[in-house]
Amino acid sequence: MAVPKKDKIYVGLQLLLFIAYFFEVEILMFRISENMHKLALFCGGIGLVLVLVALLQLNTSLSPFPSPKKGAKLVTGGVFVFARHPIYAGILFMAFGIAVWLGSGYKLVINALLYLLFFLKSRYEEQRLQEIFPEYVEYKENTGRFFPKFNWRI
Repeated sequence: MAVPKKDKIYVGLQLLLFIAYFFEVEILMFRISENMHKLALFCGGIGLVLVLVALLQLNTSLSPFPSPKKGAKLVTGGVFVFARHPIYAGILFMAFGIAVWLGSGYKLVINALLYLLFFLKSRYEEQRLQEIFPEYVEYKENTGRFFPKFNWRI
């Protein structure tokens, strides 16, 4: 099965943002306290753990492309109970934590662009998932996109 053009565009943009993240703009650097350094490192660590656990849980269903692989299974357990896209969430946590730890306003801007890209990419991915997995609609209603969904009742 050929990879749709839209999938390639999303992955290409994601790769460009990952590459851009490794550069720096000195004028956008800022200083933070030692406590903020620790908090940023903790945030980055949470993100790394989230990504690694989600990668292991996806197993053979893992693909860099938004369209599900042929024969993929819908994963809704483990970290996927808390978020529909825990890998994206983990990457965002890592990128944010590293940006703050380094005091990089530039990396924070790239992180915001990654959030926007992941939001759009996940919307497209969810359309594709709903075509293959009818049960995805209910999963989507009950689970947050990147962060847990809380149903507050007073």
